[in-house]
Amino acid sequence: MISKVNIKNRKAHFEYQFIDTFIAGIMLVGTEIKSIRNNKANISDAHCIFIDNELFVKNLHIAEYNSGGYTNHEPKRDRKLLLNRKELNKILSKVKEKGNTIIPIRLFINDKGKAKLEISIGKGKKIYDKRESIKEKDI
Repeated sequence: MISKVNIKNRKAHFEYQFIDTFIAGIMLVGTEIKSIRNNKANISDAHCIFIDNELFVKNLHIAEYNSGGYTNHEPKRDRKLLLNRKELNKILSKVKEKGNTIIPIRLFINDKGKAKLEISIGKGKKIYDKRESIKEKDI
């Protein structure tokens, strides 16, 4: 079974210059995976933060499942990202540098049926950098 779930954050490529990328698992509850499989998620406003040396994604909108009933999940709750301690330490050291942030790029389901989030450490682009990327895109 090949999954067709591939939700991208198109705005991120325009706003940030990527330094390093990682693929993280997401800790989901209840009907969230069913909504993701129906492509009912939005990561354009999402961002990642560290809370007690653990990485969480905020503002990741996963719509409520239609057939969920009273067991439905909250659409914009904070979700924990699952990474190795070595990767977390690497990300934390890079984020402590001035101007770096963690941006979700892509939400997908891998071959084993697990939801994964591709995150990147990025530095915000200046206005002239954005103009350069528009020129390259047009050419």
